[in-house]
Amino acid sequence: MAQTARKGTSRKYSKGAAKKVKKVMRERKRGTLRSGSSGKKVTSRKQAIAIGLSEARKAGAKVPSPRRKRRSSGTRKPARRTSKKA
Repeated sequence: MAQTARKGTSRKYSKGAAKKVKKVMRERKRGTLRSGSSGKKVTSRKQAIAIGLSEARKAGAKVPSPRRKRRSSGTRKPARRTSKKA
């Protein structure tokens, strides 16, 4: 079976970033992964991946920039109402 070459696609995440995330996931499973400033134990899979990607980013690995946070509807400023006085 012949392999087909991919056209113009490159990796989003480098191999170094993948290794970093893999290491962090193992730490989470062992129960030794701690979050940054608070030092609390990390149990969330999503949080562990985020920690691994940020560490890889700091180390200079190819990782896309984090998504911009959207404002939730509860934190938006209410529209100003103009009251008409007769």
